[in-house]
Formats: sequence, structure tokens, C-alpha cells
Amino acid sequence: MMATRNIVLLLLSITVVAQIVLYTDPLGTFSFSKELNSLFVWIVFCMRFSAEQEVIEAVTAFAVSGSDSGHLNLLSQEFSAALEEPSVVVEDTTNTKNLRRGFLFPKQGEHASARVLSATNEGGQTKGENPIKLVTEGIKRGNQSSNLDKYDTTGDSVNGEDAIDVDDNEGKLAKSFDASDQASETLDTKQEQQHTESSGKITKKGPSLLGTDKHNDPTPADARLRQLKDQLIQAKVYLSLQAVRNIPHLTRELRLRVKEVSRTLGDASKDSDLPRNANERMKAMEQTLMKGRQVQNDCAAAVKKLRAMLHSTEEQLRVHKKQTLFLTQLIAKTVPKGLHCLPLRLTTEYYTLNTSQQQFPNQQKLEDPRLYHYAIFSDNILATAVVVNSTVAHAKDTSKHVFHIVTDRLNYAAMRMWFLVNPPRKATIEVENIEDFTWLNSSYSPVLKQLGSPSMIDFYFKTHRASSDSNLKFRNPKYLSILNHLRFYLPEIFPKLNKVLFLDDDIVVQKDLTGLWSIDLKGNVNGAVETCRESFHRFDRYLNFSNPLIAKNFDPNACGWAYGMNIFDLVQWKKQNITEVYHNWQKLNHDRRLWKLGTLPPGLITFWKRTFPLHRSWHVLGLGYNPNTNQKEIERAAVIHYNGNMKPWLEITIPKFRGYWTKYVDHDLVYLRECNINP
Repeated sequence: MMATRNIVLLLLSITVVAQIVLYTDPLGTFSFSKELNSLFVWIVFCMRFSAEQEVIEAVTAFAVSGSDSGHLNLLSQEFSAALEEPSVVVEDTTNTKNLRRGFLFPKQGEHASARVLSATNEGGQTKGENPIKLVTEGIKRGNQSSNLDKYDTTGDSVNGEDAIDVDDNEGKLAKSFDASDQASETLDTKQEQQHTESSGKITKKGPSLLGTDKHNDPTPADARLRQLKDQLIQAKVYLSLQAVRNIPHLTRELRLRVKEVSRTLGDASKDSDLPRNANERMKAMEQTLMKGRQVQNDCAAAVKKLRAMLHSTEEQLRVHKKQTLFLTQLIAKTVPKGLHCLPLRLTTEYYTLNTSQQQFPNQQKLEDPRLYHYAIFSDNILATAVVVNSTVAHAKDTSKHVFHIVTDRLNYAAMRMWFLVNPPRKATIEVENIEDFTWLNSSYSPVLKQLGSPSMIDFYFKTHRASSDSNLKFRNPKYLSILNHLRFYLPEIFPKLNKVLFLDDDIVVQKDLTGLWSIDLKGNVNGAVETCRESFHRFDRYLNFSNPLIAKNFDPNACGWAYGMNIFDLVQWKKQNITEVYHNWQKLNHDRRLWKLGTLPPGLITFWKRTFPLHRSWHVLGLGYNPNTNQKEIERAAVIHYNGNMKPWLEITIPKFRGYWTKYVDHDLVYLRECNINP
């Protein structure tokens, strides 16, 4: 009893001293909460000389006699809990006004004087500071430093206000503190700012002390979305298990939850897309799943079902990919209604003209080697028009540019009519019919003979046979068109020219191209941009290196190059007999064992070690299949190429690249309006 009496007397003395300090504090901001903190600091000291239970009884007795008995009773209860766990973890928070205050107690054996000494400010000055405040902050700092020793070796000080235990589940004590004194709000605000700054420092230096930092470990934007999807999968698994199906009410409840969660998910791609009741649906589903877990605890059955679901999903994915590929190839081969209408309208108009009106001007320039000659082989009128219009738009002197267009019999009249009605400024136009090339026949061209062979017809029109190639790409009708192979007969088509720039019909010109004629090809025949920056654009991507003939003559890692914009030296072509080289390799590939169909593989072979690499800025590819094509490279390019299935005149084109093409189409033309063509 003597010890208890001494403790009570000591506490009463502290109360008197605290009141004196409260009213003599020069700043006048020492709040009631500070006084209580000082009170419990001295209680901690008393613990060294008295039993734990005696201190609790003393506090209770003091609380009964105090002016705020309810408030101190709460503190007494919290103090009792703190005695059981003297080391309290501090969690980072920025909202300290409505949070529970806890206390950190010094380790056994540490002297209070060390705490007081550690409470000095950065300048080492304690003069004028409140002595009880110094003791409070000193003890709290000492306790923090003892906890931070294993994390922080920098020696930085930590403010005592930062050592606040936070518990969002208990708010009574925080409310009593806020209601006790209106004057403490200003101090709380300052403490909140200091606590935020210092807590950030502590988090960096000792993350395991403060727990997980919300700023360093942000919640994913689709966390709830993923959880809902996981719940949906679990529910479907339970519905497939016999033990659950034997319980009708649980089955009905699971099906109901599946419908609810499915509707909640909808087309959402992140948490913000979810409806407001998503959390309620999630909780309801979790409760139902708990019932399922109680019924079905056989993990082996669940794992078996999940494996079956995974296999089924993979099979569905494979089927969908195949269907997507087929539909993509189909739409790429399909002529839009407007583009089918256009040649019909133009052909009708062409045959209403007399013979003199059907002729192009400046035909004397067609064989002048001093001019800039372009070769375009196409049956697409609108695409050819864009190539010509974009080239002329950037030409310095359009009168020196000559465009040689070769098309098929079906589109010959329409192509001529288009350029008769829409002449490209002062540039010269020539339109020829491939049927007029009498020298191009199956006896001269191996590829023509192969295109008409029964095996080729079987490949294209009897695809259900086992011998047919599964790759739909190689069944595109363009491979049956001789227009696609005319690029290997340039000297025969233009016997009096020295250089020709070959252009595909799916390109757009963005700069003047006359500089290509002045490039020294170093004795090579073909000037082209290489495409080996991407690993799959090498020779082994196009040629069959399992064949000894290919493996013996070519390097599988050799860099590929691009068709679409190529400058050809026809003088060197004739000197090196390139057409004959092409014919020889075509004969060797009669069974398609060396390469599949197309013109790039035979081009790589024919111009092997005869190609001069042009700078990449001359020709940028990928706008017809790669939406991630570099925008800066597109802007700098002289020619952009829509190679791939997503052509700019089709609905499946990549929208952000379409504008480069459509700006060279005259939307006011009568023929386009009549055919309802709106590029």
C-alpha cells in the first residue's frame, strides 16, 4: 500500500506541475492531449519501481478523482493493452486528426536521461522549450531510434510526433481528443504536416517498420476486375462438380451469382468502368463461394476441372485465330462495292469518246531517257491515282516526270478514262494493256506456264485436299496475276530507258523522288531499302533452307529488302542478264519446294548480291499491318508503304494511318460521288 500511496502522490504532483507549465508556456499551444502524454510518460517511469497491476490501479484511482474521468478511463484501458505489447508498429498515414493515438514505450534498461538529451533540435538548442514536452519527445524519439537502428544508420533525427500508432477501427479516443479542446486544431494541423513528411522518410529508410507504403505499392487499376473474374471462374468450377450439383439451392445461388457478376463485368477493362454495386456483388459472390468450399473440399476434382477448362479455352482460341485469319484474308481479297462500281462507270464514259479524245498528250516523252520514268503495274484505279497524285504533288518540275501504267484488259479503258479526266498537271501518262505484250507468253515465261498448270489450279480451287497448303496467305488471287510478275521484265517493257523507278500501288509519296536517279548503285541492278532490322525479315523467312540447293547458294541470315519502291538500273540489268536468272530459278521451283508463291522470294534470289541498300528514310513499311510503326519515321519518309492486308481503301485499314492516303483523293469527283466512294 505504501508503494501505491507514493505513486498517487507523485501523480498528483505531476498534475499540479502540468497545469503551471500549461499556462506559462510562451507559445500557449500546449494542448490537453500533450498534458496527458506527459502524464503517461511519468507513469512509464513509475513502472520501474512498482508492479504492473499497482500502476493500473493507481491510474484508475486517479482517473476517478480527475475532472475528465471518462477520458482517462479510456486511456487507462489503452495503457493496459500497451503493457501487454510494449512495441507498437507505426503505420504511415496523413490523416492524424481522426485517428487513435497510441504510445511507444522505451526498452527495458534504457535511461530516461538519454531520451531527454536526444530531444534537442537541429541546432542543439533546448533553451525555452517546455520541459515536459522535451521529456515526451525525447522518450518517443529514443523509442523510434531503437526500432530504427537496424534500418537507419544515417543518424537523421525523427520527430516525436511521427511515432503515432494508427488504428482505423477504433475512433472513440480520437473523437474525445478532438472534442476536448478547440485550440488544439492548429497544433494538430502542424503535427499532421510534420508526420506526413517524417513518415515518408521513415518509410524509405525502414519499410519493414512502417509496413506497406501505399505510394510505393499502388493498387492496380484493374484489381477488382481481376478478382471478379477469378470469382466467376471459381463459381463455374463449383457448378461443374457433382457434390455441389447435388444441392439444388446452392446450385441456384451459384448460377444467380454468375449472372450477376457477368453483368457487372460487362465490357469493363478497369475498375473505374465497373458499376457502383460491384463491391456488393463481389461480397455476395464470396459468401456463396464459401458455401461451395464447405461442400466441396476435394482439390483433385477441382484441379481436374480447371485443366479441362484450360484445354477447352486454348482450343477455342486456336479456332478463333484460324477464323480471324481466314476472314482477314477474305476481306483483303474482296473488292469493295465502290471500287467495283468505279471502273464500270469510267469504262462506259471512255467508249463514248472519239478516237482523238482517247489519246494522251506528250507521247514523245515516253522513251526519253533524260526524264524521270515510273513503272506502276496495277488493276486498282483509285490506288494508282493516289500514287501518281502524291508523286506529282512533291515533284519540283512535273513536266519531267513520266508515269508508265500497265493494267489488265478489264480495267484498261477505265484507267485511261480516269487520267484523261484527271491529268496529273504537266506530267506524262501512259496506260498499257498487258494483253498487248505478245512476247509475254507461257513459252517465254516459266511463271505464266506455272500459273496455268493443273497443280496450281488444284492449289487454289481445291483447298480441301490434304496436299493443299494450310497458309491462306499463299492463296491470294494476286499471286495468279501476271501483273505481279511484270517487275521481272522491265527491260522488255522499256527497252530504250536506262533507269526506272518501280512503285507499288499501295504506297504514298511524301517527298520529291528525283534524287534516286542520281544515286550511284555501284554496279548493282536494284536499289532498295533493307528490312533486316526486324529478325523475321531475313532470307530464312522466305526461302526453304532445308533444300540443299537453297542452303548451298544463299545465307539464311542475309538481310532482306523491300519491294514497293525500287530504282532499277536497266543497263546493268541487261548486262548481267537478270531476266534469265529469274527464269532459271522459276523452273527449279516448279513444285514450289524452294519457296512459296509471291514475288519477293524470287526477287531476293534473282537480285542476290546485286542490290544496293538505300537509306531507310526513302521507304518506310508496315502501315498495312503494324499499328506501332514509328510516327517520326513516317513523317520523315519519302515513301510510306501500306504493305499487308490493311490497305487504306479497305474498311479494315489502320485508322490513324488512313489520312496519309485519303488526302490525295479528290472527294469532289463526280465518279466517286456516283459510286458512293468516301475515302
